[in-house]
This record gives sequence, C-alpha cells and structure tokens, in this order.
Amino acid sequence: MKYEFIKEQEKAYSIKLLCKMMQVSRSAYYRWYSKGHHPKPQDTMLEAKLKALFGDSKNTYGSRRLAKELTAQGFPVGRYKVRRIMEKLRLTVRYPKRFKQTTDSRHGFELAPNLLNRQFKVTAPNQAWTTDISYVWTLEGWMYIAVVMDLYSRQIIGWAVDVHMRTSLSSKALRMAFWRKKPSPGLLHHSDRGSQYASYEYRELLKLMNMQQSMSRKGNCWDNSPTERFFRSIKYESLNYHRFATKACAKLAVIDYLAFYNGRRLHSTLGYKTPLAFEQEFYQRIA
Repeated sequence: MKYEFIKEQEKAYSIKLLCKMMQVSRSAYYRWYSKGHHPKPQDTMLEAKLKALFGDSKNTYGSRRLAKELTAQGFPVGRYKVRRIMEKLRLTVRYPKRFKQTTDSRHGFELAPNLLNRQFKVTAPNQAWTTDISYVWTLEGWMYIAVVMDLYSRQIIGWAVDVHMRTSLSSKALRMAFWRKKPSPGLLHHSDRGSQYASYEYRELLKLMNMQQSMSRKGNCWDNSPTERFFRSIKYESLNYHRFATKACAKLAVIDYLAFYNGRRLHSTLGYKTPLAFEQEFYQRIA
C-alpha cells in the first residue's frame, strides 16, 4: 500500500520526500517497483542517455541541466523525472570546496576605480572583460592559472598557466585574448586589486590596447563574481578531484576543462547554452 501511494504521487513530489513521508527506504521502493514494472524501451534509452551525459559533464550536471540537455537532444523530460532517475541510478553531483584567494593588494601601485560596478550583463561581445588568477597543486609544486573572460558570453578567451603568479602571467592571458578577439578601443577591463593588475607593466599594456581599467573595491570578491564563479567551477568540477604528479599533467587538465567549459558546458546565466553557442547566436543575429 505504501509503495503504491508513492507510485501514484511521484509525478507531483520527489521519491526522496515520499519515501521519507511513508517511512520506507528508496532502495526498498525501487526493488518493489522493478519487480512489478518492467521498464519500457524508451525509459531504458533515457536512463542510458542520462547516465552518459552525466559522465560527460564530469559528474557535475544536476537535474536542471540534465533535463535541458536531454530535451535539446530529443529526449523531452522534466527536471523532477530526471531527479528520480538520478536517485535510482545513484548519480551523485560533485559539490564545491572552499579555496583560498590569491589576491595580494598590499602594494603601493595606483588603483583604478570600480567602473564596472557589478554591471555583469552586457549587450555584445568585447564590451567588458574580467580577469583573475587561481592555483592548482601538483606533486612538483604549485601552478598558477590566469584567465580572461568575456562577460557577454562568459567565454574564457585568454588564459595562461605557469609556476609563478607574476605580472607576466596575467599579461600573457590578456595578450592571448587581445589577439584572438581584436576588440575595439574603449573595452572595459575589470580585475581585483592584485599587484599584477596594478603594476606599471600591466597598466601600460592596457593603455597600448586602448582599454579602460576597472578594479574591484577592497576585499570585495562580489565585484568580480563571474570570474570567481568560473574558478569555483573548474576547482570542484575538475582540479580538486585529481592528484597531479607533474605540472604538465595539471596544465593539460586545465586545457581540457577550458574546452569543456567553453564548448560543452551549459551555463545557467546564458539560458542553459554554452558560451561558444551564445556568442555564435549573437553574430548570426547581426549578420
């Protein structure tokens, strides 16, 4: 009787909640369900596709993203059904871990005002870029990662990985972004107050590229939250789950994740589209 009630109500409520209400375990319910209900071929295909997509996402897609991806690939399904299948298949999503900041704002360099002022929604590519630095541990020592993000598509358009976090690391990432995108003069460049971005060398590079410099307020990570969010993603979706024997292995992992992030990972801010697809749609509209 309890199991039948759960089966009747599963379209309205999650299996987890119903099992808790009826004081039965989910595993017991699924055993009962499998004995009396032979799965339909389409359900078997859906489960197989869901499991494959979950693996492709590096075990990071939850029910919402999986439902969007499945529907886009010809398997129309709701979020709650996806959640039930995930519970049945025991697919557990990776969750983020805390990590320390790398910003060193204790310097005597000139600081720029916060021109961006958390205006993260822009109307076209190459209007505003954000940048930051993070790190990854290997058995050979620390490696540092600098990235440049286009706020319009949240795409990582420039990056650099090295054994240090000097100004040249940030400059290398910026040069890559500049030569790839060739932005018009006046682009807004936003960063934290780190010494790399406030240095004379970096400010001269921004002048040469005709960019406006903007910096976060002191100790306020929310002023650069899109880039912070990217590093949170790369940490808990990839880097934190590996023990890198060499720095070369860590660099390859970063490159692999960047390809996944830009070209395959659905971004909630972009309406569950990838950064590359979102940018391509813009240029198709104005063509």
